[in-house]
Amino acid sequence: MAPRRMRRRGESGYNARWIHANAPIGEPYCFSESLLSVRTFGFIWGVGGIVLLLTFAIVRLGGVALAVGDYPLTVWHWGLALGWLLYMVWAEGYKGFHLAFAPRVVVRAEYLARHPRPLHVLLAPLYCMGYIHATTRRRLLSVALTSMILFFVFLVRMLPQPWRGLVDAGVVAGLMVGVASILYYLVRLQRGGAASLPVPPDVPAQTVVDAPA
Repeated sequence: MAPRRMRRRGESGYNARWIHANAPIGEPYCFSESLLSVRTFGFIWGVGGIVLLLTFAIVRLGGVALAVGDYPLTVWHWGLALGWLLYMVWAEGYKGFHLAFAPRVVVRAEYLARHPRPLHVLLAPLYCMGYIHATTRRRLLSVALTSMILFFVFLVRMLPQPWRGLVDAGVVAGLMVGVASILYYLVRLQRGGAASLPVPPDVPAQTVVDAPA
């Protein structure tokens, strides 16, 4: 009688390795070089694409913030700017990026590397941000967050200088904390694995079906 073959839980059909039913659970996977390349590309493209996007925003808004130096600023301006900057470092940088966005980007990139699908790998940055292959709650939160950011950007563009530059300075500070947080969680992932990350990947529940003998 031919040995029954089974699929490891949580893996899709095209990237799972069929193993003997009596094989040890802890037996390492045997992947081809092409699959390893897909996994590596998905992880790097997912995290790297988001880091590049945030870096582009930092450079773009940073130029507007530096233009504040061309305007005469009062003590009132500097006081509000300092308060706004500290608030954005805490609210946007720490609470928004460090506690939520950054670890979720890294944990979803790690999940994508373990469960690569062609479309997900191609759209890896969107995948890591929770727009695709995510729970309904995660997708709604991601769309709502993006909508709020776009609305905020639209309002800021309507502000005259130097107020626009002062506001952008706080936003840039928060974004810089975000990039640093992603790098921090990458190191944490390298040292402790996905279990060391504080958030789940928020992927839809999957049903595992045994393959026929």
